[in-house]
Amino acid sequence: MTGGHSSEKTGSPASSAPGLRFEHHDTVGSTNTLAFEKARAGDPGRLWISAGEQTQGRGRLGRDWTSPRGNLFASHLLIDPAPVNRLGELPLLAAVALAEAVDQETGAYRLAKLKWPNDLLIDGAKLSGILLEAETLPDKSLAVVLGFGVNCVSHPELSLYPSIDLTALGYRVTAEGLLARLSARLAHWLENWQKADGFLPVRVEWLARAAHLGQKITVRNASDEISGTFLDLNTQGHLVLRLDSGELRTIYAGDVFLPGLKP
Repeated sequence: MTGGHSSEKTGSPASSAPGLRFEHHDTVGSTNTLAFEKARAGDPGRLWISAGEQTQGRGRLGRDWTSPRGNLFASHLLIDPAPVNRLGELPLLAAVALAEAVDQETGAYRLAKLKWPNDLLIDGAKLSGILLEAETLPDKSLAVVLGFGVNCVSHPELSLYPSIDLTALGYRVTAEGLLARLSARLAHWLENWQKADGFLPVRVEWLARAAHLGQKITVRNASDEISGTFLDLNTQGHLVLRLDSGELRTIYAGDVFLPGLKP
């Protein structure tokens, strides 16, 4: 990050798990970028970085993420999370943790549905974005950053999907309160994920909130577009489609659209 950051504060949300550290900045370019800066400087991980405002927020596939004040912008830095061969499961784990945090903070039950792999939807409109990035550090350790953006008090008009915020739905939440819930739920799921079968309960919870399960969807990536019925998640969190021909197809990456909503 070339831009500066200001008004750093440290502290720990009251409901968070023990052993986590927190930094809050008034303005940053990107909380993910700052987390990687910390990692390169030798931070041991389990660090949360949040910001009142981002000036260079980014989403999946390099898309801009609008970052006005009042919404949640936070990144969690992990160093050498294990097992490394299952890092692809973490975006779905993060989505489950965030959905539970939203439930706790709003007092609602299963308010948000999950759009594969990790978007939260309410009534079909996008509430949040989650971005996982990784970088091998000079000492050969692996820095993994999970970045979260949640529309607490306002939402941008998106070109690809409708969007929503919690205030517009009548819920009075704060970014600080939601981060306290999120940090605790993410710590819970990460601890369990390290077990040999640690993704199995994540998969169960994800499917319980799955948007579009059993529906016809289109998945688009940089080179391909495929349509079929959303049948299941496999044991690694990949999307399983049933094509019109009856063939089962496993999808490893892409954006999900309903018929009529694809760009």
